[in-house]
Amino acid sequence: MKPTPRLRLLFPLLLLPLSACSLLASGSRDAVTIYAPQVSVAPDPAWPQVAWQLSVAKPSAARIVDSPRINVRPSPDELEVYRGVTWAQSATDMVEDSVLRAFEDSGRIAGVARSATGIRADYRLVLDLRRFEADYAGQALPAATIELNAKLLHNIDQRIVASRTFVQAVPAATTGTADVAKAFEQALSKATSDVVGWTLTSGQADSTRL
Repeated sequence: MKPTPRLRLLFPLLLLPLSACSLLASGSRDAVTIYAPQVSVAPDPAWPQVAWQLSVAKPSAARIVDSPRINVRPSPDELEVYRGVTWAQSATDMVEDSVLRAFEDSGRIAGVARSATGIRADYRLVLDLRRFEADYAGQALPAATIELNAKLLHNIDQRIVASRTFVQAVPAATTGTADVAKAFEQALSKATSDVVGWTLTSGQADSTRL
Protein backbone atom coordinates (compact mmCIF):
# COMPACT_ATOMS: atom_id res chain seq x y z
CA MET A 1 0.00 0.00 0.00
CA LYS A 2 1.32 3.45 -0.86
CA PRO A 3 2.41 5.27 2.35
CA THR A 4 0.39 8.32 3.33
CA PRO A 5 2.38 11.59 3.13
CA ARG A 6 3.11 13.03 6.59
CA LEU A 7 3.14 16.70 7.52
CA ARG A 8 6.80 16.82 8.56
CA LEU A 9 10.14 17.53 6.94
CA LEU A 10 11.20 14.45 4.99
CA PHE A 11 13.75 15.84 2.55
CA PRO A 12 16.86 18.00 2.73
CA LEU A 13 16.69 21.27 0.82
CA LEU A 14 16.79 20.63 -2.94
CA LEU A 15 15.95 22.86 -5.88
CA LEU A 16 14.02 21.74 -8.94
CA PRO A 17 13.88 23.91 -12.08
CA LEU A 18 10.36 24.86 -13.15
CA SER A 19 10.94 23.15 -16.51
CA ALA A 20 11.38 19.76 -14.83
CA CYS A 21 8.63 17.48 -13.50
CA SER A 22 7.66 17.77 -9.85
CA LEU A 23 7.54 14.72 -7.60
CA LEU A 24 3.76 14.99 -7.52
CA ALA A 25 3.52 14.91 -11.30
CA SER A 26 6.08 12.19 -11.84
CA GLY A 27 4.24 9.54 -9.84
CA SER A 28 7.11 9.07 -7.40
CA ARG A 29 6.41 6.83 -4.41
CA ASP A 30 8.37 9.15 -2.12
CA ALA A 31 6.38 11.05 0.49
CA VAL A 32 5.91 14.80 0.04
CA THR A 33 6.02 17.35 2.86
CA ILE A 34 2.93 19.57 2.90
CA TYR A 35 3.08 22.97 4.59
CA ALA A 36 -0.05 24.82 5.72
CA PRO A 37 0.77 28.27 7.20
CA GLN A 38 -1.40 29.20 10.19
CA VAL A 39 -2.02 32.94 9.90
CA SER A 40 -3.27 34.84 12.93
CA VAL A 41 -3.73 38.62 12.89
CA ALA A 42 -4.42 40.60 16.07
CA PRO A 43 -6.64 43.66 15.50
CA ASP A 44 -4.79 46.97 15.75
CA PRO A 45 -6.42 49.39 18.25
CA ALA A 46 -6.01 52.11 15.62
CA TRP A 47 -8.29 50.34 13.15
CA PRO A 48 -11.67 52.12 12.85
CA GLN A 49 -15.04 50.51 13.58
CA VAL A 50 -17.05 50.64 10.33
CA ALA A 51 -20.76 50.22 9.57
CA TRP A 52 -20.38 49.27 5.89
CA GLN A 53 -20.05 45.85 4.29
CA LEU A 54 -17.20 44.52 2.17
CA SER A 55 -16.86 41.83 -0.50
CA VAL A 56 -13.45 40.30 -1.18
CA ALA A 57 -12.78 39.24 -4.76
CA LYS A 58 -10.77 36.12 -5.50
CA PRO A 59 -7.15 37.33 -5.81
CA SER A 60 -5.60 37.24 -9.27
CA ALA A 61 -2.06 36.08 -10.02
CA ALA A 62 0.13 34.78 -12.81
CA ARG A 63 0.02 30.98 -13.13
CA ILE A 64 3.63 30.64 -12.01
CA VAL A 65 2.81 32.57 -8.81
CA ASP A 66 -0.49 30.88 -8.05
CA SER A 67 0.85 27.39 -7.56
CA PRO A 68 0.99 24.83 -4.76
CA ARG A 69 4.73 24.59 -5.40
CA ILE A 70 7.01 26.65 -3.16
CA ASN A 71 8.86 29.05 -5.43
CA VAL A 72 12.44 30.13 -4.75
CA ARG A 73 14.57 32.73 -6.54
CA PRO A 74 18.28 31.88 -6.08
CA SER A 75 19.29 34.80 -8.34
CA PRO A 76 17.39 37.71 -9.92
CA ASP A 77 16.93 35.93 -13.27
CA GLU A 78 16.18 32.42 -11.97
CA LEU A 79 12.96 31.05 -10.52
CA GLU A 80 12.89 27.47 -9.25
CA VAL A 81 10.85 25.37 -6.83
CA TYR A 82 11.80 23.38 -3.74
CA ARG A 83 11.71 19.66 -4.42
CA GLY A 84 9.71 17.28 -2.23
CA VAL A 85 7.56 19.98 -0.61
CA THR A 86 4.30 21.72 -1.44
CA TRP A 87 1.73 24.10 -0.01
CA ALA A 88 -1.60 22.72 1.17
CA GLN A 89 -3.32 25.44 -0.90
CA SER A 90 -2.46 27.62 -3.85
CA ALA A 91 -0.96 31.03 -3.04
CA THR A 92 -4.12 32.99 -3.91
CA ASP A 93 -6.27 30.71 -1.75
CA MET A 94 -3.94 31.29 1.20
CA VAL A 95 -4.11 35.06 0.71
CA GLU A 96 -7.90 35.10 0.30
CA ASP A 97 -8.50 32.92 3.36
CA SER A 98 -6.13 34.89 5.59
CA VAL A 99 -7.60 38.27 4.59
CA LEU A 100 -11.20 37.12 5.09
CA ARG A 101 -10.44 35.58 8.46
CA ALA A 102 -8.62 38.69 9.64
CA PHE A 103 -11.61 40.87 8.75
CA GLU A 104 -14.04 38.47 10.43
CA ASP A 105 -11.94 38.12 13.58
CA SER A 106 -11.29 41.86 13.87
CA GLY A 107 -14.83 42.70 14.98
CA ARG A 108 -14.40 46.07 13.23
CA ILE A 109 -16.67 45.62 10.21
CA ALA A 110 -20.43 45.18 9.83
CA GLY A 111 -20.11 42.40 7.26
CA VAL A 112 -17.52 40.77 5.01
CA ALA A 113 -17.72 37.84 2.59
CA ARG A 114 -16.32 36.48 -0.65
CA SER A 115 -17.68 38.17 -3.77
CA ALA A 116 -19.10 34.85 -4.98
CA THR A 117 -21.57 34.78 -2.05
CA GLY A 118 -23.53 37.69 -3.55
CA ILE A 119 -23.28 39.85 -0.43
CA ARG A 120 -24.84 43.33 -0.81
CA ALA A 121 -21.57 45.08 -0.11
CA ASP A 122 -20.80 48.78 -0.10
CA TYR A 123 -17.17 48.24 -1.07
CA ARG A 124 -15.19 45.57 -2.89
CA LEU A 125 -11.56 44.63 -2.27
CA VAL A 126 -9.64 43.50 -5.36
CA LEU A 127 -6.26 41.85 -4.84
CA ASP A 128 -3.47 41.03 -7.31
CA LEU A 129 -0.74 38.74 -5.97
CA ARG A 130 2.46 39.64 -7.79
CA ARG A 131 5.08 37.70 -5.83
CA PHE A 132 4.96 34.76 -3.43
CA GLU A 133 8.49 33.38 -3.36
CA ALA A 134 11.60 32.78 -1.30
CA ASP A 135 14.09 35.33 -2.62
CA TYR A 136 17.81 35.12 -1.87
CA ALA A 137 18.40 38.66 -3.22
CA GLY A 138 22.16 38.19 -2.96
CA GLN A 139 21.98 37.07 0.68
CA ALA A 140 23.03 33.82 2.37
CA LEU A 141 19.46 33.13 3.51
CA PRO A 142 16.23 33.47 1.52
CA ALA A 143 13.47 35.86 2.54
CA ALA A 144 9.80 34.92 2.17
CA THR A 145 8.66 37.69 -0.15
CA ILE A 146 5.03 38.63 -0.76
CA GLU A 147 4.01 41.49 -3.06
CA LEU A 148 0.31 42.28 -3.15
CA ASN A 149 -1.52 45.09 -4.93
CA ALA A 150 -4.86 46.08 -3.41
CA LYS A 151 -7.63 48.21 -4.84
CA LEU A 152 -10.72 49.28 -2.88
CA LEU A 153 -13.75 49.95 -5.10
CA HIS A 154 -17.08 51.58 -4.27
CA ASN A 155 -19.63 49.05 -5.45
CA ILE A 156 -22.32 51.45 -6.70
CA ASP A 157 -20.25 53.50 -9.15
CA GLN A 158 -17.18 51.20 -9.37
CA ARG A 159 -15.02 54.13 -8.34
CA ILE A 160 -11.51 53.28 -7.15
CA VAL A 161 -11.43 54.63 -3.61
CA ALA A 162 -7.79 53.75 -2.95
CA SER A 163 -4.97 51.67 -4.38
CA ARG A 164 -1.72 50.51 -2.81
CA THR A 165 0.99 47.87 -3.22
CA PHE A 166 2.17 46.02 -0.12
CA VAL A 167 5.50 44.19 0.14
CA GLN A 168 6.70 42.02 2.99
CA ALA A 169 10.03 40.18 3.07
CA VAL A 170 10.80 38.03 6.12
CA PRO A 171 14.21 36.28 6.21
CA ALA A 172 14.17 32.56 6.99
CA ALA A 173 16.19 31.37 9.98
CA THR A 174 17.96 28.76 7.82
CA THR A 175 17.80 27.47 4.26
CA GLY A 176 15.69 24.49 5.39
CA THR A 177 12.20 24.32 3.95
CA ALA A 178 10.56 24.19 7.39
CA ASP A 179 12.14 27.55 8.26
CA VAL A 180 11.27 28.94 4.83
CA ALA A 181 7.62 27.94 5.38
CA LYS A 182 7.69 29.59 8.82
CA ALA A 183 8.99 32.81 7.26
CA PHE A 184 6.11 32.72 4.77
CA GLU A 185 3.67 32.36 7.67
CA GLN A 186 5.10 35.51 9.26
CA ALA A 187 5.19 37.44 5.98
CA LEU A 188 1.58 36.51 5.17
CA SER A 189 0.45 37.57 8.65
CA LYS A 190 2.13 40.96 8.23
CA ALA A 191 0.82 41.49 4.70
CA THR A 192 -2.69 40.53 5.79
CA SER A 193 -2.59 42.97 8.71
CA ASP A 194 -1.41 45.74 6.38
CA VAL A 195 -4.21 45.09 3.87
CA VAL A 196 -6.97 44.87 6.48
CA GLY A 197 -5.92 48.02 8.33
CA TRP A 198 -5.53 49.98 5.09
CA THR A 199 -8.93 48.81 3.78
CA LEU A 200 -10.79 49.75 6.96
CA THR A 201 -9.12 53.16 7.13
CA SER A 202 -9.54 53.97 3.43
CA GLY A 203 -13.16 52.81 3.29
CA GLN A 204 -14.11 54.70 6.42
CA ALA A 205 -12.51 57.90 5.14
CA ASP A 206 -14.48 57.57 1.90
CA SER A 207 -17.79 56.72 3.59
CA THR A 208 -17.66 59.83 5.77
CA ARG A 209 -17.41 61.99 2.65
CA LEU A 210 -20.50 60.52 1.01
